[in-house]
Amino acid sequence: MTPEEWTAVRLSLLIATTATLFSLPVGIAIAWLLARGQFWGKSVLDTLVHLPLIMPPVVTGYLLLLSFGRRGPIGSFLAEEFGIVFSFRWTGAALACAVMGFPLMVRAIRLSIEAVDQRLEAAAGTLGAHPLWVFATITLPLCLPGIIAGAILAFAKSMGEFGATITFVSNIPGETQTLPSLIYALTQVPGGDAAAMRLTLVSIAISMLALLGSELLAKRIGARRRIA
Repeated sequence: MTPEEWTAVRLSLLIATTATLFSLPVGIAIAWLLARGQFWGKSVLDTLVHLPLIMPPVVTGYLLLLSFGRRGPIGSFLAEEFGIVFSFRWTGAALACAVMGFPLMVRAIRLSIEAVDQRLEAAAGTLGAHPLWVFATITLPLCLPGIIAGAILAFAKSMGEFGATITFVSNIPGETQTLPSLIYALTQVPGGDAAAMRLTLVSIAISMLALLGSELLAKRIGARRRIA
């Protein structure tokens, strides 16, 4: 592999990991709200969370550009007040990947939380436990496999994200050029098919390793519970 290809691989891993880690706490909170909460606008929140799944990725990227670009309301505020810039930076690619993978993460975690027996949570509450303590000691451990599955799904989605990323942050080598972007660029030049195939196999291998790791971790957690 060439230095350019290694750079794209490392950048993709960095972006996918950053997107997953930063969106995970928010994903858990939103999943809990959708699974346990009863409030006005719940259906609206559910729709907004899943909207990136049904919209074209290019539309999502364009909306991010309008909102978080240097001239956007959020982007200009963050740039002027905190010096944080998303457009045409790898951080913007991480933001785009987080948005695109967020629905998959929330859905997996929500289903796992809904599978937890609420009688266990109610019993802890009647004994005087604070709701946050109940969530941390009962709900969270029981839905851990779902959290892992959601995180892996978001990571895999981030590794393969193309439309929203290239629309929001373009395809800048060494800064925003991820594996999918480089593969696309290689398919547009003569003689780039071999390198594109090589990177395609690398992308498949990384995704398969992530999924296998998720399965093994979920099985270990299940085995520990049975022993306990």
